[in-house]
Amino acid sequence: MAFQTGLEGKPWYFGLIAGLVVGTLVYVGAHKMLLKPKKVSIGGLETQLTGLQARIQEGRAARQQLPRFREEVGQLELELDKLLRILPARRNTPELMRRIRSLAEQGDFNLLRFTPGAFVEQDFYSEWPIAMNLEGTYHNLAQFFERVSRFSRIINIEDLQVGALTGAPDHTITASFRAKTFVYKEDESDMSEESAP
Repeated sequence: MAFQTGLEGKPWYFGLIAGLVVGTLVYVGAHKMLLKPKKVSIGGLETQLTGLQARIQEGRAARQQLPRFREEVGQLELELDKLLRILPARRNTPELMRRIRSLAEQGDFNLLRFTPGAFVEQDFYSEWPIAMNLEGTYHNLAQFFERVSRFSRIINIEDLQVGALTGAPDHTITASFRAKTFVYKEDESDMSEESAP
């Protein structure tokens, strides 16, 4: 028995048209089922690749600027170090007490009173008053103030009262004043980190 195609007796181009229709249907079906999802996947990967290449370029640009940023950080750290010498942290207060007492011992006067007061809190710093009394000469007092002015930190002399002193051959005046300095308020986290073992 012969196989019947149903195209017998038809011109040859009917077979060609039928073949093209079947081929087109197979191509469209394969395109929708296989090729289109792959193209969408490839498009997504190409977008991702473009994004990664842009990030790589940004990273390269940042790497080129890294030496400049490090230099700027170094300069800012030096500036911060200078500022902290002018406005030191609270934990450096014993150093000030030791230096002022050392000045008193070097000079030819008697330091009668050296009483650090309570901190007066401000926005980012604290004021620290220190009440002082001394006996000496005008020259001793001026020399003391001149040496204090050479400290790297800010120290203001306030409420200066000078009086005559009788009965002491080497000392002619008594002076009382308040030396006020300023202390940078550290973050609590910074202080706890430094106090940790």
